[in-house]
Amino acid sequence: MYEDLVDISRRHQKQVGSHGYEHTERVIQTCRVIGEKLSADMEVLIPAAILHDIAREHSNHAQKGAEMAQKILEEKSYPKIQEIVHAIEVHSFSGGGEAKTLEAQILSDVDKLDALGATGIYRAAQYGTEHDRPMEEFIAHFHEKLLTLRDLLYTDMAREIAEKRHKYMEQYLIQLDKELKGSS
Repeated sequence: MYEDLVDISRRHQKQVGSHGYEHTERVIQTCRVIGEKLSADMEVLIPAAILHDIAREHSNHAQKGAEMAQKILEEKSYPKIQEIVHAIEVHSFSGGGEAKTLEAQILSDVDKLDALGATGIYRAAQYGTEHDRPMEEFIAHFHEKLLTLRDLLYTDMAREIAEKRHKYMEQYLIQLDKELKGSS
C-alpha cells in the first residue's frame, strides 16, 4: 500500500546498521501492532513510521526529516500530511518536542522501544562499531541513554513492553560485568 514511500525511505537510508532501514522495518511492524491495538489512525502512523528516519544523516534528523516528508507527501498528494509530519518531527529522543497525537506518541514510543532489549543491545553494539567506540563507551551508553528510555514513553502498552526489555538489558549488563571480570 505504501510501496512508493518505502522506496523513498530505502533510498535515503543505509540498509543495515544501528539506524539503517532494518530499524525502520522493525518500527513499522511494531507501529502496526501497537497502532491496531490502540485504534490509531494508520493512515498517519504507517507513513510516519516509514519516513521517520529519512534524514538520519543530519544533526537534527527529526526536524529535517519532517521537512523532507512534507515535500514528499505533498508531491504525492497524501492525506493527513500535517499529522504525519508532526509525528516525525517529535519522534526523536534527542530532538525533543511533545507528541500531541496518539500516532505521534506511538511512533515516539516504538522508536524508543527499538533501542531496548535484545534489539537495543544489537543496535548499541552496531553503533559502537560504526563509530569506533571502545567497550567502556558501549557500557556507558546504556546508563546515559538506553536505561532512561522506559521513563520517557507515552502509552501504557509501550511501558509494559519496555519494562520487560529494560530488565533484559539490566541482566545483560550484570552478565557482561561478570565476564569482563573473568568469571562466568
